[in-house]
Amino acid sequence: MIAVQSELTAAIRSIPDYPKPGIVFRDITTLLGNPRTFRRAIDELVHPYAGTKVDKIAGIEARGFILGGAIAHQLSAGFVPIRKKGKLPHETVRIAYSLEYGVDEMEMHKDAIEPGEKVILVDDLIATGGTAEGATKLLQQMGADIVAACFIIDLPELGGRKKLEALGVKVRTLIEFEGH
Repeated sequence: MIAVQSELTAAIRSIPDYPKPGIVFRDITTLLGNPRTFRRAIDELVHPYAGTKVDKIAGIEARGFILGGAIAHQLSAGFVPIRKKGKLPHETVRIAYSLEYGVDEMEMHKDAIEPGEKVILVDDLIATGGTAEGATKLLQQMGADIVAACFIIDLPELGGRKKLEALGVKVRTLIEFEGH
């Protein structure tokens, strides 16, 4: 696993002072653009769930769509997009969630999840956990049995993982970065 972590860490571009001074943005587009590291990340995220019954993968807009689609394909599961308010064309359910800088809303189609379906939540990174916590609560509100929440990157100092674990969700991450 250490070799995998080194390979994935090396494939991620770090951009200092973005989106504001003092923040180091972890850009996974370089990982996604490399076929080997993209495949490796997906394989590592899928591995613990291969051979188990997973009904749906719920991906958080937008990088969670890329990862979630690939994971859904590997697990022969359906894919559910969780989007910002106003982006889905059919009847939706919505939840407000807290961000570092305010409040936002996300939604999913009302008929996307049946109560009791086994769901894995996916995004690229967990930081403060506000978005992932909102998505988790939305899935729970719909009656989903959340198997896990999976991310390539964890920023443990920001506490997002702990928020999800406090909701009873197992969290799987592949690598950690210190700081913000």
